[in-house]
Amino acid sequence: QVQLVESGGGLVQAGGSLRLSCATSGRTFSSYSMGWFRQAPGKEREFVAAITRSGGTSYYADSVTGRFTISRDNAKNTVYLQMNSLKPEDTAVYYCAAGKNPIVVVTTNQNVGSWGQGTQVTVSS
Repeated sequence: QVQLVESGGGLVQAGGSLRLSCATSGRTFSSYSMGWFRQAPGKEREFVAAITRSGGTSYYADSVTGRFTISRDNAKNTVYLQMNSLKPEDTAVYYCAAGKNPIVVVTTNQNVGSWGQGTQVTVSS
């Protein structure tokens, strides 16, 4: 069974940057798409970014395009989310996610097989 452990969240001022990391174990990391979702208080969990198995293609929500970058290091079994030019509206709990099988790309909740516990990102003005 896959295990996902996020790190890197915290408090940052608007305009600042954070890099989230998600370390994985328990299955062949490189066989699965990985992604990031977030959930703000009172709102549904929403897609943020996803990356294919080899890291060749990335997908982003419109709200973060141009500011966030997802990447993966298959040798380290780790996926990252580099967040630049952060805005207060980026404040949320960020969740790492792994695909439910080797075929799907993690761009929707339905394609997620495993979730991390989440890490809080708070952006102050």
